[in-house]
Amino acid sequence: MAKTGLFFGSFNPIHAGHLIIASYMANFTDLDEVWLVVSPQNPLKNKKGLGNMYDRLEMARLAIEPAEQLKVSDIEFNLPQPSYTIDTLAYLQERHPAKEFVLIMGADNLASLKKWKNYEVLLKNYAIYVYPRPGSDVTEWINHPSITLTETPQMEISSTFIRQALNDNKNIQFLVPENVIAFMDSKNMYR
Repeated sequence: MAKTGLFFGSFNPIHAGHLIIASYMANFTDLDEVWLVVSPQNPLKNKKGLGNMYDRLEMARLAIEPAEQLKVSDIEFNLPQPSYTIDTLAYLQERHPAKEFVLIMGADNLASLKKWKNYEVLLKNYAIYVYPRPGSDVTEWINHPSITLTETPQMEISSTFIRQALNDNKNIQFLVPENVIAFMDSKNMYR
């Protein structure tokens, strides 16, 4: 049974921080592959300032081109919005019964997991691999059987930072893959 990590995000835009997390999870844990699941809209985030979902999907595809264990999924594009992780997981499990899905999330998300729809069901039915986030207290989860805290390298970079840098005409070379920068330039995104 293939073990597939699901890394949900707006990827608005995708950047080196996302790629380091996905690559670490695919290569330094027992996962066989990692799917970057592009979310049309996160129920806990404001939709304003969100790039077109098809552009964000294309940027994610461009970013992972060289990586064999990484894939991009638009599964949530066809589900009711906003999409809740528990519903997406049920849908994926139905479509891919031969896969064991593992949730990948940041410590900041884990800290607020109890606000998620049906979080108890998530914890009962799925393993969750957590990457560190500065200032996130996850001590209550340390010994939980479904939670694996990883030592994923941390990078202090956010999509908000990238969008602001583009808006200020700053150079984002090495923070975002070259082909993604070219794509954003061609569409004059975030400027």
